[in-house]
Amino acid sequence: MTNSSPTLKPLVLVVDDYDDAREMYAEYLEFSGFRVAQARNGQEALDQAFALTPDIILMDLSLPIIDGWEATRRLKNDARTRAIPVVALTGHAMTGQSDEAKGAGCDSFVTKPCLPDELVAEVRRILALQGGAQAR
Repeated sequence: MTNSSPTLKPLVLVVDDYDDAREMYAEYLEFSGFRVAQARNGQEALDQAFALTPDIILMDLSLPIIDGWEATRRLKNDARTRAIPVVALTGHAMTGQSDEAKGAGCDSFVTKPCLPDELVAEVRRILALQGGAQAR
């Protein structure tokens, strides 16, 4: 169960250990009408996801402490967070990695660097597929 309501903007959890990228995406998402929480590593991502139950998670796959692959697997194996869509973010666009990301439980896959408006479009697309709230 996510915390969306008709009056509450969707909450996006942005997980990236690279401060500049995380902050840029967070600022653009806020500008685009979303609420944003941030995490710098996989453990913070898990802690934030369990505490906040965001509407969607943007998950870098190359993270310290717990990598994005394992963090996603743990989120998808927990009843509290299983239904939250996870969009994998990675700078490693290797053949087959999209399939691996989906196998770990990711609902979508975006290769970094990507333009912020492309990322916002993907967030809106996934939320629409989930029947979730969209930023107005």
